[in-house]
Amino acid sequence: MNRIRVILDEKGIKQTWLAEKLNKSYNMVNSYVTNKRQPSVEVLYQIAELLNISVKDLLTDNQEFNADN
Repeated sequence: MNRIRVILDEKGIKQTWLAEKLNKSYNMVNSYVTNKRQPSVEVLYQIAELLNISVKDLLTDNQEFNADN
């Protein structure tokens, strides 16, 4: 699972901005944000670079995710 939504909220960044920077549709980025789809490793690195964070900060382990649900 990823933490893209959390990071975007923390930084006050809109999904539309991220979609534009990634050259992806809003729907694709929204599917990443809602964890309906996981971005490829390459896209994950692009997102991390755009958000000025490490890839590790975008990821959560399954135990943490399951504890939250």
